[in-house]
Amino acid sequence: MAEIIQHKEVVPESCLGKRLDQTLAEMFPDYSRSRLKEWILAGQVTVNGDVITRAREKMFGGEHIAINAEIEAEVRFDPQDIPLDIVYEDDDILVINKPAGLVVHPGAGNPDGTVLNALLHHCPELEIVPRAGIVHRLDKDTTGLMVVAKTIAAQTNLVEALQAREITREYEAIANGLMTAGGVVDEPIGRHATKRTHMAVTFSGRPSVTHYRVLEKYRLHTRLRLRLETGRTHQIRVHMAHITHPLVGDPVYGGRPRPPKNATDDLREVLRSFKRQALHAAMLSLYHPITGEQMTWYADIPEDFDYLTKVLREDTKLNQSEY
Repeated sequence: MAEIIQHKEVVPESCLGKRLDQTLAEMFPDYSRSRLKEWILAGQVTVNGDVITRAREKMFGGEHIAINAEIEAEVRFDPQDIPLDIVYEDDDILVINKPAGLVVHPGAGNPDGTVLNALLHHCPELEIVPRAGIVHRLDKDTTGLMVVAKTIAAQTNLVEALQAREITREYEAIANGLMTAGGVVDEPIGRHATKRTHMAVTFSGRPSVTHYRVLEKYRLHTRLRLRLETGRTHQIRVHMAHITHPLVGDPVYGGRPRPPKNATDDLREVLRSFKRQALHAAMLSLYHPITGEQMTWYADIPEDFDYLTKVLREDTKLNQSEY
């Protein structure tokens, strides 16, 4: 199944001197620049009846442009009846609260059983939207809010909003170590030099900025609220480890459990058994990609994270004589 895309428009005079790909991006903002360029190169765009395959072709204004293209469905992935915790849904977007243990997109080691497979089952029309409408991801064991586009126009606008840093994402986390104040980590992130599945702060990495503030302090751990300016792979986990405060339970960047001296048995046990990073996408705020309305959603802290917090509080209370 594929969607047939057909448009006929006259180039406005304001596009005088602009390239064909730039002109199409202005005339048809519902589609990404990369997709429009693909259609040009594939001979699916005509100017005054002539097929033009040069993206740099100059426009004068007044030309008759026609697009006759197809958007192929992503037939590689099967719909699967996997429950989704849907926080919000309309004709253009949906917001889900992802549980721990659920991979967002199929890949090596996870060919199915993902959020993408679940989305295709819940909303079959997503098969014509690239990546089934997924515009940003959460790690497998990170919980919380994700927005998904249900149409190509919504996806294009959401991707542009992400790139323009117009989507606000806030997380809660439990970090190892006692942190006295908030701050900003502004360090580039790229692939680890030797561990190719890991990310790291590296000079050749992409710009990455994480803001954090202290919500609650325990004896040897800190609860944080974090806001992303950028969205690099493992960004919060890498940045917190870089400043020597890795997240509790992080199997990649966290190291061994670090109970405080004279920790309660409950705390020792919960730290030993907490096998995922203590990280939750708690708030998501954006302008609706079609209506422009500002919208904000919140997701409650998951049970395992909440229990960890309660045990840390109890341990701190029982050892107040240290202070």
